[in-house]
Amino acid sequence: MSVDLGSEWIKIALVKPGVPMEIVLNKESRRKTPVAVCLKENERLFGDSALGVAVKNPKVVYRFLQSILGKPADNPQVARYQKHFPEHQLQRDEKRGTVFFKFSDTLQRNFWQPIKDAVITVPAYFNQAERRAVLQAAHIAGLKVLQLINDNTAVALNYGVFRRKDINSTAQNIMFYDMGSGSTTATIVTYQTVKTKESGTQPQLQIRGVGFDRTLGGFEMELRLRDHLAKLFNEQKKSKKDVRENLRAMAKLLKEAQRLKTVLSANAEHTAQIEGLMDDIDFKAKVTRSEFEALCEDLFDRVPGPVKEALAAAEMNMDEIEQVILVGGSTRVPKVQDVLLKAVGKEELSKNINADEAAAMGAVYQAAALSKAFKVKPFLVRDAAVFPIQVEFSRETEEEDGVKTVKHNKRILFQRMAPYPQRKVITFNRYTDDFVFYINYGDLSFLSEQDLKVFGSQNLTTVKLSGVGSSFKKHSDAESKGIKAHFNMDESGVLILDRVESVFETIVEEKEEESTLTSKFWKCLSLLCVCACVCVCPEEKSDAEKAEETEADKKSKPLKKSKISEDITVELEVNDVLDPSTEDMEVSKKKLQDLTNRDLEKQEREKTLNSLEAFIFETQDKMYQNEYLAVVTEEEKEQITGKLSEASNWMDEEGYTAGTKELKEKLSELKKLCKAMFFRVEERKKWPDRLAALDSMLNHSTIFLKSVRLIPEGDQIFTEVELKTLERVINETMTWKNETIAEQEKLSPTEKPVLLSKDIEAKRSLLDREVNYLLNKAKFAKPKPKDKAKDKNTTSTENSKANSTEDAEKVIPPKSDDGESDF
Repeated sequence: MSVDLGSEWIKIALVKPGVPMEIVLNKESRRKTPVAVCLKENERLFGDSALGVAVKNPKVVYRFLQSILGKPADNPQVARYQKHFPEHQLQRDEKRGTVFFKFSDTLQRNFWQPIKDAVITVPAYFNQAERRAVLQAAHIAGLKVLQLINDNTAVALNYGVFRRKDINSTAQNIMFYDMGSGSTTATIVTYQTVKTKESGTQPQLQIRGVGFDRTLGGFEMELRLRDHLAKLFNEQKKSKKDVRENLRAMAKLLKEAQRLKTVLSANAEHTAQIEGLMDDIDFKAKVTRSEFEALCEDLFDRVPGPVKEALAAAEMNMDEIEQVILVGGSTRVPKVQDVLLKAVGKEELSKNINADEAAAMGAVYQAAALSKAFKVKPFLVRDAAVFPIQVEFSRETEEEDGVKTVKHNKRILFQRMAPYPQRKVITFNRYTDDFVFYINYGDLSFLSEQDLKVFGSQNLTTVKLSGVGSSFKKHSDAESKGIKAHFNMDESGVLILDRVESVFETIVEEKEEESTLTSKFWKCLSLLCVCACVCVCPEEKSDAEKAEETEADKKSKPLKKSKISEDITVELEVNDVLDPSTEDMEVSKKKLQDLTNRDLEKQEREKTLNSLEAFIFETQDKMYQNEYLAVVTEEEKEQITGKLSEASNWMDEEGYTAGTKELKEKLSELKKLCKAMFFRVEERKKWPDRLAALDSMLNHSTIFLKSVRLIPEGDQIFTEVELKTLERVINETMTWKNETIAEQEKLSPTEKPVLLSKDIEAKRSLLDREVNYLLNKAKFAKPKPKDKAKDKNTTSTENSKANSTEDAEKVIPPKSDDGESDF
């Protein structure tokens, strides 16, 4: 599956054998679910159910959590969240420095099907800490993450997959402008076909430029509207209290502001209405679109920003962009479209993609491509790292005057917009002992001052290497080729230090391999020539000559370079946001499991309670129906009615607080009491249809038996045993039916019946099986061959009889009106 994890909504798409890729409906049959979780006493709710509680008790409902995911407590985004939701008291985690929010709760419980493999979307501007936080949350939720895919990349993939035929070797540049609830992203994508070794010529998308605004989105507009509605209510002076100090009233105003924003996108004005906003006072006020646009004027001024950033990152201009496609729900605001259209200088903005579901559908295509269970047409994806990453290290150098200085070095590992997944190797050539280097972000000058504050730590990891000095001592006679650090930016955009090795090179004698018959032949031949030469010219060599030959042989032997690698021990120290320890992860998993178990227990209790309640009411009603009154004695009726009344009273007094076990026992007791009555009623209901089916089978099988007995002996395909077996089954069934019905008619309706529907069905099935056996035999039987000699003798005898008998009758078949014989 794919999980499109937005700031306000979560959408899930599914792919399974025999079913096309599709959006999964939640339990309310909606195609998207609010990212909201309610934690209230012994109750945990999600999505729409949680939002229903938000207007009554906003303190227990947590929403819009994406903005504080993977953020330390002192991050401006956390303070901003606290301002928007003052009802929540955020606390600092002393171990990791983050705030107390378990985002994985929402992630886990919105999966309505037991699926473990998932591709999850994240904003393209998520840094390393934020990406790791999503992976950790998914791990706690018990998911196997196939890949984190940037939501803009998922949208681009969805667009390209359905326009595969339009993609050719000529590059096409498309801009996707995505304004969601919490943020805005502009992405420039290049589509073209490329040749690959594995699958030939295939379409490819490449992310060329990304621009973003972390806080520009529909939610900020809704907050402006909420505050405006609060101001209008205070101005009406229906209450002496300030509505802004009432958390419940502000939650109601936010809900109305969200509705109002949607309506004003299609209408010039609309009336906001809330019943009982505060102290049973109703609120009603008219709001115009122009007022809304004035409230958000500074937000609309920021609309072109991501476009300019994306163009700068891609080193392009708008003339090179073929079209601008709108994505995200907030692009439906007319003023956003007006400002954007003016900024891009195009004739129109394209709306030829599903603005809400494109990311989920693109991600599920990638999930199918990554899974071994499905085969999809290849579509190559080259994503890009929005933030550059570099390696920094210091080295002591000695100047000409003998003074030692420390030189700080930087090496770019991944440039801005570098494609990934990609592997890189950095070699440290001048170290002969253990040392330390740092993995940090590169030049982030393209970010604003506020963005840099939100970004968090620019230092990623401190890498401490040990074992470098010992490797040099171990291979002192070899030439060092440096300390090599192997890096990998994987499909999820997460940087991993795979390994570090100390590499040496030494020269060794190359062993000659006599691998072919040819080489052996020529060696043998040369040896014979030498032997012949020795035999012809025997001459004793001096010791000096022998020594020279030995030295010459050594020089003539081929030499080769051999690589020696020693693994270096790596100690990593995380500098941005600490990962939770294994112990902390297990504690979180246990908390989630405890909550899940509690939810399941609650669901089981509610199910049992509803079943008991329904059984009491339905059975009480049945005790007034004739079909039930006919099968119970007066004593049974009084007993059942009394127990039902007793159970009903117990429900009113204790039932709604009783445990699951007690409820199940009550239900079981009532079902046992009424079992005989229900059985008698059900049997009497089934009799007519079952008996009719049995009579029909008896009729058909009797006719069939009579028909096959008329077949001439010479053409008969059934044995006498088979026909007698069928006849016996027919007779036995007929006898059983007549006797059992007669016996049943002697019994009272209140007594246990002897004519049982299951027995009737068993008799019908036995008869049906016998007839089908004979029919199948007839179907595959081969006609018996006729004896030609016998036929001739029979014919001549018949002819002589016909000639000798004068009064023999000639049977002439009757003729139809059209002259054809009618047999």
